[in-house]
Amino acid sequence: MEQNQLDRETFSCSICLSLLKDPVTTSCGHSYCIKCIKAHWDGEDQRGIHSCHQCKETFILRPALKKNTMLAALVEQLKKTGLQAAPADLWYAEPEDVACDVCSGRKLKAIKSCLACPASYCEEHLQPHYDSAPLKKHKLVEPSRNLQENICSHHDEVMKMFCCTDQKCICYLCSEDEHKGHNTVPAAAERTKRQRELEVRQENIQQRIQDREKDVKLLQQELEAINRSAVKTVEDSEKVFRELIRLIQKRRSEVKQQIRSQQETEGSRVKELQEKLEQEITELKRKDAELKQLSDTEDHNQFLHNYPSLSALGESTHSSSIKTRPLSYFEDVAAAVMELRDQLQDILRDAWTNISVRHTEVDVLLSEPEPKTGAGFLKYSCEITLDPNTANSYLALSEGNKKVTKMKRPQSYSSHPDRFTDCLQVLGRESLTERCYWEVEWRGEIFVAVTYQNISRLGSADECRFGYNNKSWTLDCFQNRFGHNNIWTSISDPVSSRVGVYLDPRAGILSFYSISKTMTLLHRVQTTFTQPLHAGLWVLGSAEFCKPK
Repeated sequence: MEQNQLDRETFSCSICLSLLKDPVTTSCGHSYCIKCIKAHWDGEDQRGIHSCHQCKETFILRPALKKNTMLAALVEQLKKTGLQAAPADLWYAEPEDVACDVCSGRKLKAIKSCLACPASYCEEHLQPHYDSAPLKKHKLVEPSRNLQENICSHHDEVMKMFCCTDQKCICYLCSEDEHKGHNTVPAAAERTKRQRELEVRQENIQQRIQDREKDVKLLQQELEAINRSAVKTVEDSEKVFRELIRLIQKRRSEVKQQIRSQQETEGSRVKELQEKLEQEITELKRKDAELKQLSDTEDHNQFLHNYPSLSALGESTHSSSIKTRPLSYFEDVAAAVMELRDQLQDILRDAWTNISVRHTEVDVLLSEPEPKTGAGFLKYSCEITLDPNTANSYLALSEGNKKVTKMKRPQSYSSHPDRFTDCLQVLGRESLTERCYWEVEWRGEIFVAVTYQNISRLGSADECRFGYNNKSWTLDCFQNRFGHNNIWTSISDPVSSRVGVYLDPRAGILSFYSISKTMTLLHRVQTTFTQPLHAGLWVLGSAEFCKPK
C-alpha cells in the first residue's frame, strides 16, 4: 500500500494533486497537467512574470510547453493497474492544511483559492472555474487561509478598489461612504501600476546583482592573482635569501679562515723571535755571570789575562727585526666586516621600503571605503594621548596628557632626544597603523597633523615643522589651508572649533573634517604611507583630543 502511495505521488500533478492528465514539462524540468499549469500561468499574466509552481524559477516570457510522452504512457499504465484508487485519506485536509470550503462532511484539501469568490476549492469543486466562462475570469491563487482579509469588515464585500489618498484597499461601497471624494482606482489597475514599478526595481536590483557579481568575480580573480603572486614571491624570496645566507656564510667562513691563517703566520713569527730572544737572554746572562766573576778576581795578572776573551760582547742580530702592533693586528678585517654590515643594512632598509610600498598598493585594492556618516566614523574612534617626551618646553600637557597649552615660560621637562627643541610641537604616543578616527577641539592658532615618527626634532628648520617636509601632513586651522612638503592648498570651507581626522594607512587615505551640527569634508589626501604614523599638534593657543560626538 505504501508503495502505491509513493507511485501515485510520484506521478501526480503538484497543482491538482491528481494523477497527471496530458502531462507537459516546463523548461526547468517539472511536469504538470496541461490545464493546471496553463491556469497557473493565466493567473500570473498580470504580473508579467511566470514561475514554476514547484521550484519557483521565474520566466520573463511565458515558456512553451511540450507534452511528456513518457510520463503520459506511465500514467496510463498506472491507471490500468488500479493505482488511481489510492487511499482517500491522502487527500483529506489535516488541521495544518487549507480545507475546501464547499465539501460537506470530512473536507478534502484545497488545491486553489479564489480571490473573487472568495473561497478555497478541492480538485472536484474547482473544476467549474476551469469550465465556466464567467468563473474563468476569477483570480486563482495557491491555497490561502487569509482570504477573509480581502473582505471589507464594514460592508462584507470583496475589496476590489484602492484608495490612493489613504493608501489602502476598499470595497466599492467604501468609495461611496467614508472614502467619498478620495482618489480611488480599481485594485487591479493600482496593482498593474505598482507591478510596473516593482519590475523596474527588480530590473535595477537584477542589474545591481549582475554588477556586484562581476565585481565579486573581478575581486576573486584579483584574490587568486594575489595568492598566486604571494606564493611565488615567497618561494622566490626564500630562494634569494637562502642564496644570500649561503653567500654570507661562505664569506664568513673565508674571513674566519683568513683570520686563523694570519693568526698562525703571525703567531709563528712571534714565537720564532721569542725563542731567539730567550736564547740571547740566556747567553747574555751567562756572559754577565762570567764578567762578574772576572770583576771579582783579586789576581791582577789573572784579570788581565782573561779580560780580552770575556769583555768582547757581540751585537744582537734580532732586536732590529721586532715590530709590535698592539691591539691592531686584525682591525682592518674587523673594519671591512663592519663596513659590509652597514652596506647590507642600507640595502635591506631601501629594499624593505620598496616592499612596504608594494604591500600598501595591494591593501588599497581590498580596503573598505571611507565611512559616509558620523556613526560610521565612530566605529573607528581611537584614543590619542600626547607624549611628554616630544613636547616643546613651552607646551604644557594636562587632562591626562590629552590637552596641550602654549605657556609664556618653559616647563621643567627633562632632556630627551625625542623633544622638539624649537618648534611648538608635540606628538601622540600611539603608533597609527590601522584605520582610525579622532577629534580635536582648539582655540588660538593650531596645526592638526599626522607625521612619521622620525621627523626631525632639533632646531626650527623645515625638516622639523609640520607640513613643511615630506614626512608630515597638516591642517592649518587658523589660516584655512592644508600643507605637505611645503606645498599649501587653500580650503574654501571655514574650519570649526572641532576638527575630525580620519586615517586609513593601508589605503593611503587621510581626511580632515569640520565638526559642528554636521560633518563637512575640508580636505582629503590619497597617497602612499611607508611608515607608521603619529598624531601631531603645533600649538599657539590650546588644543585637546576629545571624545567624538
